[in-house]
Amino acid sequence: MTRLSVNINKIATLRNSRGGQVPSVKMATIKCQEFGAQGITVHPRPDERHITRKDVYEIKPLITTEFNIEGYPNEDFLRMVTEVLPDQVTLVPDSDKQLTSDHGWDTWKHMGFLKEVIARLKESGIRTSIFVDPDEEAVEGAAEIKTDRIELYTEPYATLYPIDRNKAIEAFVHAAKVAENLGIDVNAGHDLSLENLNFMYHKIPNLKEVSIGHALIADALYLGLETTIQKYLDCLK
Repeated sequence: MTRLSVNINKIATLRNSRGGQVPSVKMATIKCQEFGAQGITVHPRPDERHITRKDVYEIKPLITTEFNIEGYPNEDFLRMVTEVLPDQVTLVPDSDKQLTSDHGWDTWKHMGFLKEVIARLKESGIRTSIFVDPDEEAVEGAAEIKTDRIELYTEPYATLYPIDRNKAIEAFVHAAKVAENLGIDVNAGHDLSLENLNFMYHKIPNLKEVSIGHALIADALYLGLETTIQKYLDCLK
């Protein structure tokens, strides 16, 4: 089964644009799970322009499925996640002011650093995932680092999908097969949508989890959150 983890960053972005607590990140956490989501993802950034550190601590007791926290592993981030103890931490190579994630790790270049981080997270009993491009060498590096999973950065797939979906998926299928042969589980995320999710799901048999935020929350504006989550779950069948 491929799990759907809903990234609720955009809920926090809307709240922060006005101040106050509307819409409620805590209520979104509860309702996403109530409506069928099998996980909640957040990506707290240093400038707290969407999810804040306070949010992370406040929603942890509300998680009844799985909690995935994404972010760059600086000391503040690592201290937070080893206190909160989510089910999974996904390491991304974002700079402090980066608008959104737009590339994966060079796992060989940063191997020493990532090995230390992964070991620290595993000591706390946290499942680990490394955000990577669909590149064989990057996946092989991730195996050397001894991460539990990789998360494939799927923006290139989403961009090419309307033009040639078979070509769009090629590198991702290959990367997933390399990971499977190396004993690493595969997650995926970034720009996945109702349009392109089902095709990826059927092409990558060892896909454990997809993390979807922007498109899902946008769809929910028109369809409603409950209907939207069900539609995404239907794509994973």
